[in-house]
Amino acid sequence: MPAQDELDLEALSPFRHFTREEWARLRADTPLTLTEADLEKVRGLAVEIDLEEVEEVYLPLSRLLNLHVAAVQRLFEARQQFLGGNGHKVPFIIGLAGSVAVGKSTTARLLRELLSRWDDHPRVDLVPTDGFLLPNKELQRRGLMGRKGFPESYDLPKLLRFLTDVRAGKRKVRAPVYDHLTYDVVPDEYIEIDQPDILIIEGLNVLQTGRLPRDGKAIPFVSDFFDFSLYLDAPEALLREWYVRRFFMLRKTAFADPRSYFHRYAALDDVQAEAVATQIWETINLVNLRENIRPTRPRADLILRKGAHHRVEEVFLRHI
Repeated sequence: MPAQDELDLEALSPFRHFTREEWARLRADTPLTLTEADLEKVRGLAVEIDLEEVEEVYLPLSRLLNLHVAAVQRLFEARQQFLGGNGHKVPFIIGLAGSVAVGKSTTARLLRELLSRWDDHPRVDLVPTDGFLLPNKELQRRGLMGRKGFPESYDLPKLLRFLTDVRAGKRKVRAPVYDHLTYDVVPDEYIEIDQPDILIIEGLNVLQTGRLPRDGKAIPFVSDFFDFSLYLDAPEALLREWYVRRFFMLRKTAFADPRSYFHRYAALDDVQAEAVATQIWETINLVNLRENIRPTRPRADLILRKGAHHRVEEVFLRHI
């Protein structure tokens, strides 16, 4: 299957394109309140990001999202008035999609920090969709361990029920927790979501759709619950490089823990480690990217296109 690294601008005609410099100017007077120490807390493994990146890319994005949140809040108040004051507080939900190793977790944590510093929406929660993966035991029963992270490896009904409850304004909605060390869902452990101002949902396939039923019955998609969606994009060659680099770092850290699902890789030498990481990338993650993840890119409201060192070089914003 041929690679499709380059954005097809004609196919993305609903989007307005910005260079990094053009996008950076849209920060306006948004203050930088993050320090290097704050950034260190959200920075992910093998993800290079500095305060300049925050200022030029993520502060304008924070400003844009704040405008969207404010508009939805005004609409909610108007609808409440129309309905006679009946209703529940509903969070603004942001979806964040992209490939393995593109930096989704770091971006999600960074956005949570930035958005929580706006006065109008200080409560920002984050839920990764990893917790909605089927437990390993069930994946093994279905013969899906080699397709973990593919759409069929998730408990979609559970994820949809969670989002439905959140959107309905329910209190103390629980999301399952995933342990990357054991590579499995943690039994009886949950993240509790209690009517935040903003909820960020981060995952590989959150913009995924499915086949529509011929009988006309309604089938919701995860993205139906989003008020705004983002896609992190990068060329395949860079994604492979970042994945292999992260694998090398994990070999000396998390993999060294005897409890790690990947403990068997800790003793690999550099040549062996690169061969294993490349095989995993090409047979699993690259296939998932081409078949399931990248085809959802045009469905996002905003695309951040990364270059070397996780530096965002271009931004594509959907026209309203």
